[in-house]
Amino acid sequence: QVQLVESGGGLVQPGGSLRLSCAASGTGFILLDMGWYRQPPGKERELVAVITRGGRTNYADSLKARFTISRDNTKNTVFLQMNSLKPEDTAVYYCNAANINGASSWGQGTQVTVSS
Repeated sequence: QVQLVESGGGLVQPGGSLRLSCAASGTGFILLDMGWYRQPPGKERELVAVITRGGRTNYADSLKARFTISRDNTKNTVFLQMNSLKPEDTAVYYCNAANINGASSWGQGTQVTVSS
């Protein structure tokens, strides 16, 4: 079983930046795709970005200009750099990881609030 722990969320003013991190722990795993999803208040969870083990990325079209996903395979960690944040980016951000054995794991989520 893989455990994912997100960090880096918080309150930021419009136009500001945040960097989220998600660290995986456990034993005997190899993570393939890792990604970030978000759930705005009152809405369904949606894809933000995904990155393969080899570094290929896929973004929600509306976010690719402002968000950047990256990962460090040596530390089993995925990052999300978020720039030019807008109030509509307010959401709980979740990390997801796909293990080579087919299992998918989710983090507990980290709150991002964009407000003046």
